[in-house]
Amino acid sequence: MIADVGVDTTRKIIDNLTAHASRKELKDAEALYSKLREEMSDILAGVDKPLVIEDKKPYVILMVGVNGVGKTTTIGKLARQYQSEGKTVMLAAGDTFRAAAVEQLQVWGERNRIPVVAQHTGADPASVIFDAIQSAKAKGVDVLIADTAGRLQNKAHLMEELKKIVRVMKKLDEEAPHEIMLTLDASTGQNAVSQAKLFNDAVGLTGITLTKLDGTAKGGVIFSIADQFGIPIRYIGIGEGIEDLRPFKADDFIEALFAREE
Repeated sequence: MIADVGVDTTRKIIDNLTAHASRKELKDAEALYSKLREEMSDILAGVDKPLVIEDKKPYVILMVGVNGVGKTTTIGKLARQYQSEGKTVMLAAGDTFRAAAVEQLQVWGERNRIPVVAQHTGADPASVIFDAIQSAKAKGVDVLIADTAGRLQNKAHLMEELKKIVRVMKKLDEEAPHEIMLTLDASTGQNAVSQAKLFNDAVGLTGITLTKLDGTAKGGVIFSIADQFGIPIRYIGIGEGIEDLRPFKADDFIEALFAREE
């Protein structure tokens, strides 16, 4: 757990503990424990902001993140959740470099009767997403979720591509994208922190989804990310099922974390 919280955040927690706890509390394990819980709750309180889908038609969610973190799966789960709330959803297959990514979205779309806008492998992602926004506007779709590439072999190129996608979106709707959501794999620990910095510097993130929180590290990285970036954590993934992608609630998370530690 502490390994993933990261050195800086751990130091901050300890400093706050020693500053706020009385001598008596520091000697009393139980008092110290509840004080620790309080400090950790405070870190997460600032990022406990669920995503509210505004009435934009379409409300555009741009999904970013490196390959292998569960981004495309997260898109599918979000699409199903919004659909079950009575919203109409469309997907844009903006990861045009991987035929498998496009196919994965198309299969998902067919299975759930969700339209998917796609082009041939290697097409310009910005043009795919431009088409998707036009189509979503014409059809009065509530939510458009756009997938993007996540190859990190050439970071600079990928970041430029994402910036271009955002510029192109703004030509059609200056408020778009309404949400830029980064998917992170919680089990990668401090790697997740450097990914958050990379994408945030490039496109300015408005939300984060943390997947694979059912792993052994118990998601200590969530504190590090909350502390360093203050970006709202929208969802957490705790398993494979659709209902296992849940809106992040700081109190529930702390509750579960301390229950497991006990």
